[in-house]
Amino acid sequence: MAWEEAFLLFLQNNVRTDFFDPIMQFFSFLGDFGWFWILICAILIIYKPTRPIGIIAAVSLLVSACICNGILKPVINRTRPYVAIEGLELITKIPYDSSFPSGHSNASFAVACAVTWCLSKNKKWIGVILIVVAALIAFSRLYVGAHYPTDVIAGVVLGTSSSIFVFLLLRKKIIKPVVTTYSL
Repeated sequence: MAWEEAFLLFLQNNVRTDFFDPIMQFFSFLGDFGWFWILICAILIIYKPTRPIGIIAAVSLLVSACICNGILKPVINRTRPYVAIEGLELITKIPYDSSFPSGHSNASFAVACAVTWCLSKNKKWIGVILIVVAALIAFSRLYVGAHYPTDVIAGVVLGTSSSIFVFLLLRKKIIKPVVTTYSL
């Protein structure tokens, strides 16, 4: 779509700077292979009071990754924007898979939202921080030239939807008994 090309070239020509490049590359790196979000899930699972939250976050990540990377990316097989758009430069390592949907955005929002849904009201600030990090990772994929805007939007929607589905499916079995005991 023409608007997506125009938007990515606008970012490259008007927003990219020597100051922001390493910051956005860092946030993009946080999303590589979902390692940051896997680490968050592992930490939550290891600590007994937060284990239910970690399980829901990990299942959300697994469900969304299977749909995104196992089904949608291979079936849709969208070419990356830096390949298709003349003059757009990739400023991160070359991705190994296709563009749609954004796996970075998908994984980020699957875990950040899953954790947020599980938190008690007085701990929602933790969820806000995770969602801000997820949003920065998603935006970084546009900034570095690795994804089209619709790739990122689809990743955000898929990750968020997966987290809602898993939370609603598992909350009464996993969260409810623990929340009364540990007040998370």
